[in-house]
Amino acid sequence: MMTGTAPLLEVRRLAITLPTQRGTVRAVHDLDFTLARGETLGLIGESGCGKSITALALMGLLPEGAQATGNIRFDGQELLALSDKALCRLRGNRMAMVFQEPMTALNPVHRIGRQVAEPLRLHQGLTFAQARVEAIALLERVGITQAAQRFDAYPHQFSGGQRQRITIAMALACGPDLLIADEPTTALDVTLQRQILELIRALVAERGMALILISHDLGVIAQTVRRTLVMYGGTVVESGPTRAVFGERAHPYTQGLFAARPQWGAARVAGSRLPTIAGTVPELADLPQGCPFAGRCPRTIAACHAALPAAVDLGAGHMARCIRLGDEA
Repeated sequence: MMTGTAPLLEVRRLAITLPTQRGTVRAVHDLDFTLARGETLGLIGESGCGKSITALALMGLLPEGAQATGNIRFDGQELLALSDKALCRLRGNRMAMVFQEPMTALNPVHRIGRQVAEPLRLHQGLTFAQARVEAIALLERVGITQAAQRFDAYPHQFSGGQRQRITIAMALACGPDLLIADEPTTALDVTLQRQILELIRALVAERGMALILISHDLGVIAQTVRRTLVMYGGTVVESGPTRAVFGERAHPYTQGLFAARPQWGAARVAGSRLPTIAGTVPELADLPQGCPFAGRCPRTIAACHAALPAAVDLGAGHMARCIRLGDEA
């Protein structure tokens, strides 16, 4: 956390439950973090570990029947206590989100220019003519060529990378204080991934926004954010400065993620395969008692099933939840 700066976002003991055919299940448990203006934070972990549902909770967009408890304070205001109407005044204005699939984030029957202009008219009270001018400038800023001529085009008339740029323009329209990017480079080729990430980094630096970046790509996280939360089973199992988390890899789950990562330029041995983490991410209703990684972890002992391990302070803001830190597998 940036010293001397009051947190823009403060999350304390956040828990999220979801209704399923097997009853109510815990999707996120005991989540704590803070984020100051200008800070960047990454969330990593396998699919189903709680990353995206956390982002939806922050935006007040949880699915029907889901419940969040704990505290989410944005600039000192408790979001979980706000009405839908009050949340709507924040979403798209001071808080914005870039979703991982632009074709579902963009309305296919509305022209893209009107979609980018909508938050400007809704939150800033601009006339359509004024919002059009601002929207064209935003589209040009995110790299849409001939933006004025393409203002009235539909989403299907753009490539995947261009559609993602348009969703970024929508998110940035009102100059939000907090930007959440949920897998913003999914399904894009490597060149487009780099361009989109460079654009996000530049805009965050230019506008002084706080950024939460969700990604499966460890390289993307390493290059983009200063702090990282490693999530598994709805719980943060390791957190801290990205350099410390990636360099020390204290938790067995973090170690497993890195071991399974292909290494560019590494010599290939005939018949060899990348290491994998045993088993699969369990269904939320099947999460074990105690440590959520118990059973898949090669260091599992009986005590791992007894209770969720407390976070151990490893120094300099680096934390990990494991009762066997430092033990050999």
